[in-house]
Amino acid sequence: MARILIVDDSPTELYILKNMLEKHGYQTLSAGSGEEGVKKAREERPDLILMDVVMPGLNGFQATRQISRDPELSNIPIIIVTTKDQETDKVWGLRQGAKDYVTKPASESELIGKIQAVLAGAV
Repeated sequence: MARILIVDDSPTELYILKNMLEKHGYQTLSAGSGEEGVKKAREERPDLILMDVVMPGLNGFQATRQISRDPELSNIPIIIVTTKDQETDKVWGLRQGAKDYVTKPASESELIGKIQAVLAGAV
């Protein structure tokens, strides 16, 4: 089953997303910051990354750009999961290299559907 890295600075969001994914059979890894997310992506090579945007230090847009432009990591698809719900945020996130964009609070069916679609396209 796919391994998914969840990058979010909120322990509550990490807990909710981890439970949601594990219930559907996914293995999860977590990182509490953009910097840690980039580091874990390098070390663990997950099958997919769920990336929050609003984080101290390296934000999710910056971390997504670093990962998607790194030749060794660019094959790892990223779905941005954030409270930022403006169309301009979505466009910017996709421009940074994200494959999809979900607004929090994410419904379980929407998020799992998008994960399955992105993983199917990434195979």
